[in-house]
Amino acid sequence: MPTHPDAAAPRHPDACFDADWLALRAAADRAARAPRLEALAAAWLQGRRRRHPQAPLRLMDLGCGSGANARHLAPRLPGPQQWTLVDHDAGLLERARTLGADLRDAQGAKPQVHTRCRDLGTLAAPALADTDLVCASAVLDLMPASWLVRLADACTSTGCALLITQSVDGTWRFLTHGSAEPPVPDDAFVRDAFNAHQRRDKGLGAALGPDAAPALAELLAARGFDVETAASPWRLDLAAPPQAALACALIDGWRDAATAQCPHAAARIAAWHARRSAQCAARGKEVLEVGHLDLFASPPVATPAALRPDGPAARAR
Repeated sequence: MPTHPDAAAPRHPDACFDADWLALRAAADRAARAPRLEALAAAWLQGRRRRHPQAPLRLMDLGCGSGANARHLAPRLPGPQQWTLVDHDAGLLERARTLGADLRDAQGAKPQVHTRCRDLGTLAAPALADTDLVCASAVLDLMPASWLVRLADACTSTGCALLITQSVDGTWRFLTHGSAEPPVPDDAFVRDAFNAHQRRDKGLGAALGPDAAPALAELLAARGFDVETAASPWRLDLAAPPQAALACALIDGWRDAATAQCPHAAARIAAWHARRSAQCAARGKEVLEVGHLDLFASPPVATPAALRPDGPAARAR
């Protein structure tokens, strides 16, 4: 797995995630995927493969972290595949290379995998040249509106599809026997404070947070893409220790972000945190549901991708 030599600029701390957090959330991410959107992506790539049978399918994962998204998607998508994993964290890219050593596509073949260490803030159309499918997981909500416009423009120019997963939608609730339980005091206050914190500048401009996936869907539809979205919530069973551990980590994170956003309400937030943390620690029959949204978008039929350097028109010249 060769590494592209691009240098990456230091990132804002709110846009940096360590390997332990990524490992803690990995199972919840896998369980929450929208299978229909994955099937749409696979079918679209099959059509692409028929039009360009001699070329590998080129997939780019933006903000790949330790590579969990590629490891999930590769066996669900047709091959042959060529992955480019992009992240600003060289340590996470090294982990992605190690964990991705046994990657296989839907036909059981080993994909080509390249890693590129770069800041996503520099995204532009040339970076996506010849890409068939752009992927990203748990990245979109960190980005400002201007970045989403650049992404939509770059995908329009390239003629690639997008499969964007696990974008937060700003909702969460506790369920008992499948029904929402009555909220405890200050649930809404903490949720609103956290969502406001999500919209802070992460180094590229004010992030869209829970508005990001709907905003991208609108941008792509305006450019002629066929766009479909699907809810993909985490459902964390508090009786299961690994899922309870993730729920506790989330509640800690919500407390910290809400307190940073509303320091004058620190005592109020701490009291809320104590109640919800005790609930998680008790490992009862509740489920914590955390809202996410997935998106698949395919480009208009007539796109610049028809003129790919390795496409039929090029080979005829």
